[in-house]
Amino acid sequence: MSPTRVLFVCIHNSARSQMAEAYLKQLAGDRFEVESAGIEPGTLNPLAVEVMKEEGIDISANRTKGVFDFLKQGKHFGYVITVCDKTAAERCPVFPGGGIRLQWDFADPSTFQGTWEDRLAKTRIVRNQIKLRIEEFVRGQR
Repeated sequence: MSPTRVLFVCIHNSARSQMAEAYLKQLAGDRFEVESAGIEPGTLNPLAVEVMKEEGIDISANRTKGVFDFLKQGKHFGYVITVCDKTAAERCPVFPGGGIRLQWDFADPSTFQGTWEDRLAKTRIVRNQIKLRIEEFVRGQR
């Protein structure tokens, strides 16, 4: 049986969707073909890189990708999971092929204020929330 294709989408593909992609690959990569993209692709968030490094996952070489590029390529996904707020998620295109669309709302690390340590601590919270959600998702796919 071929792996289920999953696409994680957020605004910039700079933090939340990158972390979700990395966790699903780590926790169940043999069962899923995983990608991530942004509605308005930006640059990789160094906060996300740092908190994932703490988990032993290196995303520093990842590049951000655009969700509309996947749509133009005609890619089909079993799941399209938005990891941004509902308003932003509504801007995500509908992919052909009847895949399941899920919306998981996580805070955006690019909006965090304060010192580097303050923002890092808040990003760790988001990372942990994403990891828990991925673990639940994987358990539900058995």
